[in-house]
Amino acid sequence: MHINSKKMAVGGVLMALAVLCIVLSGVLKFNTLFLLAASSFFVGVMIREGGFAAGVAFYVGTAALGFLLAPHKLYCITFVVLGLYILGSEWIFWLVARWEKSRQVFLWVGKFLIFNLLYLPVLFFFPRLIFVEGLSGVWLWAAAAVGQILFWIYDRAYEYFLIVVWERFRTRLALK
Repeated sequence: MHINSKKMAVGGVLMALAVLCIVLSGVLKFNTLFLLAASSFFVGVMIREGGFAAGVAFYVGTAALGFLLAPHKLYCITFVVLGLYILGSEWIFWLVARWEKSRQVFLWVGKFLIFNLLYLPVLFFFPRLIFVEGLSGVWLWAAAAVGQILFWIYDRAYEYFLIVVWERFRTRLALK
């Protein structure tokens, strides 16, 4: 078994950064969602750098450390859901990459289904996990619609992070 020590070291640094983002999300209240989204982006980076198995191990390890170290455990649940979306999104990307026709359509349909399988049950059955006062009626449906827009923004930001930001770091770290 061959272990690339440089990639393993990068994985350790990425995990430290992800856990730091989770912990800081409880300290810096004005950046909570941004920091949790950033921490989940590192799951995708690990999948791209080390493979899907390494990404899953990274995700589980980061979630465990987050639950141990973060002051607000509810934020760790948010990281778990966002990271689960990234895992599903990367799995769909891996499946669709081998196809020759309609890749983008199936990729977006898959991502949309994964997001809604994670978001809508939480929104409709446990709205107090997302909103302090909870929601009902028309406001619940409005939150479902706004969630679709936020999903699109989150996914665009994730793709930008992987394609632009991480590629710059990757070349500087000589991981190619």
